[in-house]
Amino acid sequence: MAKLNIAPTKSNLLAIKEQLSVATDGYDLLEQKREILVMELMRLVEQVTLLERDIDKAISEAYPALRHMLMAVGGDRTERIAHAVKYDFTIREKPVVAGGMSFSSIEVQLPQQQLFYSFVGTFADTDKVTVTFFKLLNLLTQMASIRTIVWRLANEVKKTQRRVNALDKMIIPQNRETKTYIEGVLEERERENVFVLKSLKNRKNNEAVQ
Repeated sequence: MAKLNIAPTKSNLLAIKEQLSVATDGYDLLEQKREILVMELMRLVEQVTLLERDIDKAISEAYPALRHMLMAVGGDRTERIAHAVKYDFTIREKPVVAGGMSFSSIEVQLPQQQLFYSFVGTFADTDKVTVTFFKLLNLLTQMASIRTIVWRLANEVKKTQRRVNALDKMIIPQNRETKTYIEGVLEERERENVFVLKSLKNRKNNEAVQ
């Protein structure tokens, strides 16, 4: 790693020591932050895995119920019942704290399940289809919310990792090499000054003897 192109002076040595101290502390803090974010990300990924399992189960219940209804009452009647169902959904942005950081996610507020069709000409399968698809929709909205947080948290982990790598692979080694270089130059100058002073002192002593 190439050293910084600065003059080897005492003031620059003090400055580079300060920069090195700040960089080292920053590295420790960022590394702690990265570990916290990764732990939080893994926790959310586990939630996603569990939700995926629940969604697969809900799909395995909802679509067979729909197929059974289609076979029992036919496509036309099923379509008429479907057109009678009208729901309003509320989607809003919500703040979420994950890993000590604030993120914006989405929240879908599902309405209460209602009866939009007459009991006449309907049967239990109609209610089963409605219930199972409502359950599936609820799980899908939860998944959308969590995936939004996971995506943003993963981006934050990447950014933090890049900063950690920059400090570890470039900034800290560069500052250390520069510090070592300046200290070496200053020590060499100090030895030269001591040698010159000793030479002057010896010359004065010789002149005094003569």
